[in-house]
Amino acid sequence: MATIESAGKVIELKNGDIIRPACEELDIPFGCRSGFCGTCKIQILEGADNLSELTQEEKEMGDRNQEHRLACQTKIISGNVKIKAESF
Repeated sequence: MATIESAGKVIELKNGDIIRPACEELDIPFGCRSGFCGTCKIQILEGADNLSELTQEEKEMGDRNQEHRLACQTKIISGNVKIKAESF
């Protein structure tokens, strides 16, 4: 099992799951859910190594890296990850 945490709230996920449903429960805002609008930008505070590599959509956004991801595109490999929504 893996976990994702934001603002003190923790959600359990299966290893390899996309984090979007958990992030929706954690009140991360979403727009297109396809990696194009950037509404779901998150900062990885802890556990970046527990996440998948950047997707092509994240790379094309230009400002994403292992510590700054799109919640709609990211999978959790295992372990614990702590996030927060990025301000616009």
